[in-house]
Amino acid sequence: MNWFIGTAAYVIIWWVVIFMVLPFGVRRVDAPEAGHDAGAPQNPRLKLKAAVTTVVAGVLWLAFYWLVNSNLISFRGS
Repeated sequence: MNWFIGTAAYVIIWWVVIFMVLPFGVRRVDAPEAGHDAGAPQNPRLKLKAAVTTVVAGVLWLAFYWLVNSNLISFRGS
């Protein structure tokens, strides 16, 4: 696996994981102010979720890297 494929795989894994992590711990605002969305989270904790996503995506990428380099999965034809 070259650096471009590795980077692209990490970016894809990171985005999939962030969309899985975003809903965790979301609480709606009880009495939203006028003009604010009633479904907006009260405290989204985006920095924590980005940090968790980076760690989880790194672990998943290392597993993916190991699988590709050990020839357990191959993206080459035949």
